[in-house]
Amino acid sequence: MELTWHGHATWHVEVGESSLLIDPFFGNPKTDADPADFEPDFVLVTHGHDDHVGNVGDFTDATLVGNPEVTGHLAEEHGFEDDNVVGMNLGGTVELGDAYVTMHRADHTNGLGDGFTTPSAGMPAGYVISDTKPTQVSDEESTTFYHAGDTGLMTEMKDVIGPYLEPDAAALPAGDHFTMGPMQAAIAADWLNVDYAFPMHYDTFPPIEIDTDDFEREIRATATGAEAVILDGDESFEL
Repeated sequence: MELTWHGHATWHVEVGESSLLIDPFFGNPKTDADPADFEPDFVLVTHGHDDHVGNVGDFTDATLVGNPEVTGHLAEEHGFEDDNVVGMNLGGTVELGDAYVTMHRADHTNGLGDGFTTPSAGMPAGYVISDTKPTQVSDEESTTFYHAGDTGLMTEMKDVIGPYLEPDAAALPAGDHFTMGPMQAAIAADWLNVDYAFPMHYDTFPPIEIDTDDFEREIRATATGAEAVILDGDESFEL
């Protein structure tokens, strides 16, 4: 599984022959990529805020995945065909090409459209992406990546996602102000029992500028053995 961070919460994930683009927002200072550089099979959105769906309209040939409220709005706004929309919901797992994707909640707000004026966009989410179907039987051969979405620290990470979905790596928002900061993101990495923790959702705007040394220090302070991996924008990591 190849993971590439394109700044903010935008990730490109390759699982076997399938490519997934999460929260496409290329108007951020960490990336030099252009939407035209990508031909994803699937575009996953965690919620409807503009800094997570800003470039969704560039990928109408892909299959759009998210909760029904957000996908319904985006499909109508950008002209996705009905066959190119997968509305799923919390706790559900769908097979997307060579990947199995499980949606879990994120503790955040949600909104759609100019000024987020749409009254209900459903619950924000994160995604657990694996190359094998999740079961209660632990599979040492599986590879699993957790994109936490925009979230605060939540006990579901410790009680459900970590012990049952067993992510090997997690992308965790660490910019503070709108999401977790470095300290709570490190606790999340501890609760998830991951081998690798990537900070995301930082340095895009002044309120979420951080020193990534703080993230590394907080990860070390948990003493769980997780490795903090600070990627440059557009840098890849082989999981």
